[in-house]
Amino acid sequence: MRASAYPLIDADEAAALVLERTPVLGIERVHLAECVGRVLAEDLVADAPLPAFPSSAVDGYAVRAADAGRTLRVVGESAAGRPFEGAIPEGAAARILTGGAVPEGADCVVMVEDVQVAGETVTIPAGLRPGTNFHKVGDDLRAGDRILTAGTELRAAEIGIAAATGNAHLPVRRQPRVALMSTGDELVEVGKTPGRGQIPDSNRWALLAALREAGAVVEVLGIAPDEPGALRRIVVDALERADALVTSGGVSVGTHDLVKPLLESLGTVHVGRVKLKPGKPFTFATLDAGRVAFGLPGFPVSSLVTFEVFVRPALRRMQGFAQLQRPLLPVRLGYDAKPTAERTEYQRVTLHREGRELVAQTTGSQSSSRLMSLAGAHALVKVPAGAQGIKAGSIVEAMILSLP
Repeated sequence: MRASAYPLIDADEAAALVLERTPVLGIERVHLAECVGRVLAEDLVADAPLPAFPSSAVDGYAVRAADAGRTLRVVGESAAGRPFEGAIPEGAAARILTGGAVPEGADCVVMVEDVQVAGETVTIPAGLRPGTNFHKVGDDLRAGDRILTAGTELRAAEIGIAAATGNAHLPVRRQPRVALMSTGDELVEVGKTPGRGQIPDSNRWALLAALREAGAVVEVLGIAPDEPGALRRIVVDALERADALVTSGGVSVGTHDLVKPLLESLGTVHVGRVKLKPGKPFTFATLDAGRVAFGLPGFPVSSLVTFEVFVRPALRRMQGFAQLQRPLLPVRLGYDAKPTAERTEYQRVTLHREGRELVAQTTGSQSSSRLMSLAGAHALVKVPAGAQGIKAGSIVEAMILSLP
């Protein structure tokens, strides 16, 4: 099928179609040390209460509230990891350190600042209440409580609570293996001197960073030539190891744009053109064995914007993330956002704070070849197709890439 024969699909429709046809990857059990940034595949449930024993919240003395106002003999100490053995007799106290187990028989802890010590005796204040200054069994979690839900990204706190509840390994979704390739005889490796009509291959390195940030394990294939046989051999070989193929360039309508025909021969192209600026030639295909392929445009901004709109959410779906999209925040436009007649446009903006509001300013020329329009951009503002545009001062939703 000729590239121009693909119907122009609405950008939101194309994004929904991509997610609908992107599979969720399988489950593996991974040690906590390897869980950072991974996605929990199953709910994590507490097997036992946390804390498992009553523990002191302060340094002080473990006593019976009924002994309030008396002078008590000190019969021992309970430190973290070295508990007091046995029960505290009536009329006695035990020194206790923060984190120490509250001895049997004690029902409250008095802070060291609130007592008077004389040798091996301690005078405690009146008016004590049972349950003071210690963590009770199950205060944080009871046996059977859900600790974390499937789809949760595992970061420091989540890994900490998993460790605190005795889980050395967690079930996580497999990270997508992505084969990354640039196409075009006009490209040269970064660092080499371009010949006449050639340019450095910047897209591959920008996309490599974006893919890794999205959680993918990337195999970099390099630059594929504009020759059908060689291109096919590279792709077929890479797909033996990959869950997804990401290409840059070669998806437009020229005679050297070979990606769409190749994907048609290997599977089904579901999206061949999108009502999107930048990014009209974006291509999405499903291949055998549950693999997917994303053909991104060759212009640098088009490549990265279509990655954000289509590829990143799909990679997050593969990993089982509950939240697939970048966060959206209301911002006030600091400029007149001019529309494109028939295509949704994602305009690049920087953000700054004015009082409690975030104000968006354009990054300048929005040409799809001008990578500087994305360098330093904090967000993408979605401008609907039409003739109206959006006036300065309007409140719009922005896809947040980073915050100032």
